[in-house]
Amino acid sequence: MSDIGDWFKSIPTITRFWFVGSVAVPFIGKFGFISPMYLVLFPRDFFNKFQLWRPLTATLYFPVVPTTGFLYLVNLYFLYHYSSRLETGVFDGRPADYLFMLLFNWICIVITGLIMDMQLLMIPMIMSVLYVWAQVNRDVIVSFWFGTRFKAFYLPWVILGFNYIIGGSFVNELIGNLVGHLYFFLMFKYPMDLGGRSFLSTPQILYRYFPSRRGGVSGFGAPPSRRPVPQEQGGGGGGGGRHNWGQGFRLGDE
Repeated sequence: MSDIGDWFKSIPTITRFWFVGSVAVPFIGKFGFISPMYLVLFPRDFFNKFQLWRPLTATLYFPVVPTTGFLYLVNLYFLYHYSSRLETGVFDGRPADYLFMLLFNWICIVITGLIMDMQLLMIPMIMSVLYVWAQVNRDVIVSFWFGTRFKAFYLPWVILGFNYIIGGSFVNELIGNLVGHLYFFLMFKYPMDLGGRSFLSTPQILYRYFPSRRGGVSGFGAPPSRRPVPQEQGGGGGGGGRHNWGQGFRLGDE
C-alpha cells in the first residue's frame, strides 16, 4: 500500500485532483449514489433548470460498463500520463498558467458541447491536453501499441484512429484536438513564432492563489522562444525566423 501511496503523492497537484475526480465521479454514477442522468450534460437542463454543475460533472463522468471499460481505462491513463508531463514540463513551477490552460480548454469544450448536444466531455478534455503536449514535444519519438514508433506530433491523430476502432467514434477526439490546437496557436504559435499579438494571458487572480515557484523538476518539453521584434531600421534579408518546435526531452522508455 505504501507504494501506491507514494505513487499517488508523486502525481502533480492539479493532475492529481483531476485524476481523482475522473475516478470518483464515474464510480458514483456506477454504484447509483447519484443517477448518471444528473452527471451528463443536457443543454436544456443547464439553461432552463439552471443545473450549473453539469458541465463539470460531464467532464469527469464516463459510463463504466463492460463495453466501455477498456476505453475508459485507456483515457484515464492518457490523463495521468500527459497531464503529469505537461504540469511538470513546460508548466513546471507555473500552476496558475497550467490551470488557465485547463480552464480555457474546458470552457471551449463546454461551449462546443452545449452547441452540439454532447453529453460526455471527458475524452475531448483529455485529448486537448494531450494535443498540447504533442505540439510542445512534436519531434520526440514516442512508442505506441505493437511497438510502433513515430513523432509525438502525430500522436493525437493516431489516438483518434485508435479510439475510433475501439469506440466507434472520433468526434470527441477531433473536438479535443481542435481545442488543443486553438490554445497552442493563440498562446505559443501566433505570438512567439509568427510575431503576432498575444490574445491569451493568465488572469492575475490565478497567480494570487497559485503563485509561481522556482526550482521544480523540469522535463518533457519547453515552450518555443519568443520571436524577436523586428527593428525599424533593419535592412536585409529575410530569413523567416521560424523555430524548431521539437525542444522536448525524450521520454525515458520511448
